[in-house]
Amino acid sequence: MPDQPLTARPQRYQPRLFRSFFQGSFPCSTARRAEGKRLDMVISSGHDMLLDKDYAALAERQLLTARDGARWYLIEKNPGEYDWDTFLPMIHSAERHGMEIIWELAHFGYPDHLNIWKSAFVDHFERFARAMATLMRDEGITHPFFTPINQISFWSWAGADVAWLNPHSAQRGKELKRQLVRASLAAIGAIREVFPDARFVLTDPLVQVATHPANPDSKPWADAQHQAQFEAWDMLAGRQAPELGGHTDNLDIIGLNYYPDNHWFFPDETLAEDHPARLPLHKLLEQYWMRYNRPLLLAETGAEGDARAPWLRKVSDEVTLALNEGVAVEGISLYPVVEYPAWADDRRSPGPLFGLGDPNGNRTLHEALALELRSQQIKMQSRYQER
Repeated sequence: MPDQPLTARPQRYQPRLFRSFFQGSFPCSTARRAEGKRLDMVISSGHDMLLDKDYAALAERQLLTARDGARWYLIEKNPGEYDWDTFLPMIHSAERHGMEIIWELAHFGYPDHLNIWKSAFVDHFERFARAMATLMRDEGITHPFFTPINQISFWSWAGADVAWLNPHSAQRGKELKRQLVRASLAAIGAIREVFPDARFVLTDPLVQVATHPANPDSKPWADAQHQAQFEAWDMLAGRQAPELGGHTDNLDIIGLNYYPDNHWFFPDETLAEDHPARLPLHKLLEQYWMRYNRPLLLAETGAEGDARAPWLRKVSDEVTLALNEGVAVEGISLYPVVEYPAWADDRRSPGPLFGLGDPNGNRTLHEALALELRSQQIKMQSRYQER
């Protein structure tokens, strides 16, 4: 019998893009909820008052890369006028503590004087992005990371399909998605005029939508819903709706937000963690890698209560499997890294690494999660050399 050809094992991928593989994501949404209330999670989490302490705490835990946000609604209160008083302290504090920040420009919020459906929204966002990049360059920032618009697909659904948040519309999700893609493309172009080497983390939820065994006829709809998660990235890359101006050069780092309930049967039944139809995370990451061949970042992940440490262990193990298969996963970002009253209903978020600040500005550390984080950092450092 002739010898069978040997299949070469994929080369293990070595993360190298960010200052640290394990990262922290600060809550920074500025959405308006359905009842009109403006959220500002930088304020509600205490991050605005505890900025230095927060960055120092992350640096102490070797979380040297973080996601944080510039609050557009405060910076451009008047059309075309920029007040950087809320943003400059963030730049300076990050530099003092050796933090590398992935800066979000719009996290579900925008100035009150803008109508998101109008072309002027895109024009204002482009000018804001250029002005922000220019400020950062003038402050001595080099090699920056940006997220122009956080979670285009989720925002389109939450804001224009089910009216949870601004612009409080229904059955206009596709329209909003196209508008947010236009704005993202304009911002990317404007930032590259200032920083030709800027990098962009383009975020959206990573999900699995499966066909329920009891309803096999729903498969075409389940498949369509599963494929919809790729639409915004495909538009940015010009693979879909090329009239928006997308191009493959705009598709940089794929930011994936992943939580325990990101698996469901069509249309909306959560898939149990032990259900055989549930695809493991490393297989889902391989799907993204095969589709886009771009670096991947788990830009948000976390679980609640006592599940938070086991969840980090499980996600880290799954990411290790993906790395061993050559998938370019560049990091895992814990969200929320500090506690906040939840954006949807004001309840306290039970999943952070650091709690709300006490009257002296001290945050309680969640010991079990901190110990698991350190364990995973040691494991990762034994395999890879972080920058």
